[in-house]
Amino acid sequence: MICILVGYIENYDKISHMVIQSFKTHKITGADTDILPILDQYLPSLEENSIVVITSKIIAICEGNMVAETDSTKDELVAQEADLYIPKEENKYGVYITIKNNILAATAGIDESNTNGYFVFWPKNAQESANKIRTYLKDKHKIKNLGVLITDSKTTPLRWGVTGIGLAHSGFQAVNDHIGTKDLFGREFKMTKVNIMDGLASAAVVLMGETIEQTPLSVISDIPFVVFQENNPTDAELSALNIDIDDDVYSTFLKSTQWKHGKAKK
Repeated sequence: MICILVGYIENYDKISHMVIQSFKTHKITGADTDILPILDQYLPSLEENSIVVITSKIIAICEGNMVAETDSTKDELVAQEADLYIPKEENKYGVYITIKNNILAATAGIDESNTNGYFVFWPKNAQESANKIRTYLKDKHKIKNLGVLITDSKTTPLRWGVTGIGLAHSGFQAVNDHIGTKDLFGREFKMTKVNIMDGLASAAVVLMGETIEQTPLSVISDIPFVVFQENNPTDAELSALNIDIDDDVYSTFLKSTQWKHGKAKK
């Protein structure tokens, strides 16, 4: 499936577009133990300045980072996986609200859909996976500029429905900082940063789907607003993606609840 998004790109004097292609795979199960052969089988020949998007679930399944539903309860697993959580009894829908890896998410990212009887976690180390996959694909396709983006889905407070979010990225700048530049009328931007990683994740996840599409891979191309990097993200760059609860614009709400500490909290 191919989706072409058309829009006016900053610093370009013409209409441009972004192309997203999704790719169907076989049903990924515990019999799959390596993500790389799956990428070899289903991805097309990759071009310079493109980004490969992979749903986190198939990476976790290939890692074996899952537990049979008969071997544990979701309650036990959320307490194990979350950094912070609000007990499900405090939620109208019986859902745990959690913070894991500085991401506000339901049930610490533990997924039961399309898992064939397993609770599937996030990848063991999504950043390491993104870096490894990018190195492999760059060498295989003999290209210099390539991004890798690992995604999941999230809910947004006060909105129905889920959207995509980036769990890890490699090979491109995740945030474009516009602070200090001027708007159309000469006013200086004081807080504006554009989250390229999550924006691309959201667009790709719309195309890859959330139900029975069976298209956990996509490639994004024609993206002149993306700044590609040869290096893996540094610790400083990764840290700069996150906001401490005390500094967050929503800190009033985040700090007003009684979070419980999960076992993942260091």
